[in-house]
Amino acid sequence: MALTTSIEFNYVTADRFYIEMEDTLTASFSECSGLGVQLKREAFMEGGVNDQQRILIGQPEFPDITLKRGITSSLTFWTWLNEILMGKTNRRRTINILLFNQAGETIQCWTLIGTIPVSWRAPALQADSNTVAIEELTLAYEGLQVSQSQSGGAQDMSKGRTPTGYFA
Repeated sequence: MALTTSIEFNYVTADRFYIEMEDTLTASFSECSGLGVQLKREAFMEGGVNDQQRILIGQPEFPDITLKRGITSSLTFWTWLNEILMGKTNRRRTINILLFNQAGETIQCWTLIGTIPVSWRAPALQADSNTVAIEELTLAYEGLQVSQSQSGGAQDMSKGRTPTGYFA
């Protein structure tokens, strides 16, 4: 007697992700790095216990996130950073990084809480170059939530999608 099981594989590649800022699909980047969390820890030896150590867990640390993309006409992130530079605001925002499968369904959502831009870098400009002009944005954030769908008040991402799952 053969045992058959139905296993549904969710085909996911790292190239289908978008950035959503406060319920608005803001940008598509070609690279996102640094997403994660690390807990501070302290190891100490307990007297009389020579074959073990004790680990005390401290506060979480969230590394900066670096986003890279080809130059576009959108100045959303530059405007936000410029308002901070001009002293008009120091407002933190909620940023969602949405990862989609090949069918265009949200597979994972990383919600960056209390996000603020800390660096923006223009591309190197070279007269003899034929490469894409890549801008770089670095974001610092105060907290992280991970879910299998959009969190909080994120908009329904099924609207405005092409048949291949990308946004028009």
